[in-house]
Amino acid sequence: MFDRFHKYASPPYFHAFARRLSPWLFGLSAVLFVVGLVGGLVLAPADYQQGDSFRIIYIHVPSAWLSMFVYMVMASAGAVGLIWKVKMGDIIARACAPLGASFTFLALATGSLWGKPMWGTWWVWDARLTSELILLFLYLGYLALQSAIEDRRAAARAGAVLAIVGVVNIPIIHYSVEWWSTLHQGPTVTKFDTPSIATSMLIPLLAMTLAFKTLFAAVLLVRTRCEILEFEQHTTWVRELTLGAESR
Repeated sequence: MFDRFHKYASPPYFHAFARRLSPWLFGLSAVLFVVGLVGGLVLAPADYQQGDSFRIIYIHVPSAWLSMFVYMVMASAGAVGLIWKVKMGDIIARACAPLGASFTFLALATGSLWGKPMWGTWWVWDARLTSELILLFLYLGYLALQSAIEDRRAAARAGAVLAIVGVVNIPIIHYSVEWWSTLHQGPTVTKFDTPSIATSMLIPLLAMTLAFKTLFAAVLLVRTRCEILEFEQHTTWVRELTLGAESR
């Protein structure tokens, strides 16, 4: 069993695996986006308090969830590279950072668009919003380290340390609405014992969440392939792969 998963630590094997899998993930993501958007924007009824303004949750909520999920993937991959010296861990962590920053920015932007009509302001220093903003700064700090340090191994080690330390912010984001009195609404989707969102609204939201996750996985595989080729550009297998692509 260990040998089966250990082979994915090989850049040539992972590159070939990513090339085969990414088109399927893009296709699945497209289907899920159609289901989620049609269900959320067309079929779901308007909210009795917020009207049609609530529909922004079909972008805001998945992007907010992904902002934390991607950070945990990045930190975990960075830890694998830092502790066990697995090259693919460093590569995946590096590929995750701009994607996580994009999801975090999207979550903050859509939250502001919703907050203006609901709260009367674009921004408040709410515990949830502030900790999410800190998450964006952590992503940007990681990207800055990768750009500032020329040695990719040294940059990976520095980024991994930053990512691991920053993990402390994830439970703060998740539990902030329970630990402090905030304007941000409490959990709704995860309250399965006493659900506070109608099924007709919940199903499209779950479809959009899966769409975002499969899109992230697909783009991550594409970015990882590019990072592998850049990281391994002087190796024999990359030169052979390049020559094979040019001859076709």
